[in-house]
Amino acid sequence: MKIKTYINLDRIRYCFLLIHVLCLSLIILTIQCQKVKSPEVSVCVSSQDGDRLMKYPDAIFEDAKELGLPVIKIDENTRFQKINGFGASFNEAGMICLNSLTSEVKENVLKMLFDSMSGAGYTLMKSPIGATDFASAGAWYTYNDTPDDTLMKSFSVERDLAPNGLITFIKAAQKYGQFEIQSPMDFGPDWMYFDVKKGKKDIKPQYYNALARYYEKYIQAYAANGIAINYLALFNEPGVYSQVPFHTIGILIKNHVAPLFASQRINTKILLGETNTSTHAAKEFPALLEDKDISKNIYALAYHGYLWADGMKDVANLHNKYPKIPIWQTEICYAMTLDWNDLPPQVPHKMPIFEFSDGEWWGNVIMNDLKNSVSAWIYWNMILDQEGGPCLESPEHNDPKINTQHPVVIIDRKTNAVTYTGLYYYLAHFSKFIRPGAYRIYSDGQVKNLNFAAFVNPDGNIILNIINNGVETTCNVKWQNKIFVQKLKSHSITTLKWFSGGNNPVR
Repeated sequence: MKIKTYINLDRIRYCFLLIHVLCLSLIILTIQCQKVKSPEVSVCVSSQDGDRLMKYPDAIFEDAKELGLPVIKIDENTRFQKINGFGASFNEAGMICLNSLTSEVKENVLKMLFDSMSGAGYTLMKSPIGATDFASAGAWYTYNDTPDDTLMKSFSVERDLAPNGLITFIKAAQKYGQFEIQSPMDFGPDWMYFDVKKGKKDIKPQYYNALARYYEKYIQAYAANGIAINYLALFNEPGVYSQVPFHTIGILIKNHVAPLFASQRINTKILLGETNTSTHAAKEFPALLEDKDISKNIYALAYHGYLWADGMKDVANLHNKYPKIPIWQTEICYAMTLDWNDLPPQVPHKMPIFEFSDGEWWGNVIMNDLKNSVSAWIYWNMILDQEGGPCLESPEHNDPKINTQHPVVIIDRKTNAVTYTGLYYYLAHFSKFIRPGAYRIYSDGQVKNLNFAAFVNPDGNIILNIINNGVETTCNVKWQNKIFVQKLKSHSITTLKWFSGGNNPVR
């Protein structure tokens, strides 16, 4: 009997010990769960007060009442378009400006544009095929100016390998970040057209195959230099700037470019565009997309944002009609060739624009585009000088002598001063924090003067960008029945970032 009693007591002790361990485990698990449900929120601000991507103290979600403040509600379970990226354009003019700087300053500018930790972290760039109005390192050029060389035996990217060339520019940028490249073409070789001098800028049918080879050679030549061309737009502003009609573009895609790419195992995706406005896109795209042999080869629809806010209805309609095809805004800028009367009165009537306050205008343009289902946003000139140049003059290719424009970064080639514009900082709040593969997610709330949108990155981090277009204000941010209070500085953009508690794989 004594032995039996001893064994029972030992079992009782063991049970108490087991219960104690389980209780401790439950307490630890509860604490861990609370940490997941109440994450810290990083705060980054650029403002009229002088903040420039400034890190502020973290906020913390808490179980709290709304305290009568306006509320922004976030729900990552409701998703909209997938984001491809943000960036600007490589042009010879930008490389000329960079090469005017000392090596150290030049490298710092590139780092500020492409490094995702200390800079803007651009992830989607434009690099034109051949000359544009800012191919400023020499005369107008293409990669094959030998008449009737349909086999492209004389094709060469030699100019792009020069110190001010596009390949040189891109490789310099690749040291600091990873980005995809989208390439449109203003004009192909003049000998492929009916009559360039008389303004008849359509391609002769006998050169359709040659033009397809021209695109093929371009992609292969860049690949040989370590540069992948991820997306191709056959022409820049067809029917207007390049003047090639969409009917021709449809034939080229369907019967020449797509079949050649498939036979050569070229993975470059084809964009339909790039139209000069969203209204032009809404008018021209449907006829081509109704042809399944064309639409099956289209990755995204690309337009230029020169109607500003007036074009958002067309973008929304395109998305509603073709919800499975991404819509990209692939060019926009201030330019002397634009009518100032088409811009809001707060836009300074001068170029380039040094004042930080101009960034607020651009921030709202980007935000509104994204809220209207745009998946990618690319500005035009990334770098220009203090006079908004240099530019290339070529009247027969619609490039005027005076073509002053506004860039993301201004480099004074006389003093070597570098100015990161308001556009740079507002765009950086998107490109730096919203990464490729992110989704725009549900965000709602009526808060005066605030323009905002939320996103979830592939790594599970939620990003909320808020532009305050007025005086300093305070609001609640509500997510999963948790709330934190956020003060928003006057005329500022604030990026709030927190972990959602789990990865959100692309689906």
